[in-house]
Amino acid sequence: MEENERKLSKLSRWGLKKSPWAFHLNTGSCNNCDIEILDVLTPKYDAERFGIVLVGSPRHADVLLVTGIVTMQTYPRLLHVYEQTAKPCLVVAIGACACSGGIFDGSYHMVGPLDKIIPVDVYIPGCPPRPEAIIDGVVKGLAKL
Repeated sequence: MEENERKLSKLSRWGLKKSPWAFHLNTGSCNNCDIEILDVLTPKYDAERFGIVLVGSPRHADVLLVTGIVTMQTYPRLLHVYEQTAKPCLVVAIGACACSGGIFDGSYHMVGPLDKIIPVDVYIPGCPPRPEAIIDGVVKGLAKL
């Protein structure tokens, strides 16, 4: 029985690498990173050639794309969405704000950088990061799985 479970686990990891479904969560950004994520989905960059598809529910997501600093208002929502994602879930911090706090570091409404709240697998710095960097970060993050 263990051998069948091992084969099934190996097959599911292979499927995850070939067709990752992503859920985008804005935790308080200025929307520049959000625009770049949407730019990745356009025919110019064509993220679907890697199988990356944006889904509307965190329950169906294999990749969690998080932009912005984590504010006091979005903190409980972030935890709730992270708990809903299927495990293993690749968490990607997109932009300087999600990676380190950016220009908002030390402000009164900031709970902390993303990695202090949930485990982050891939950091994509930039303000905003280029679409090529977002695709490259997600693809390299999938190699970790």
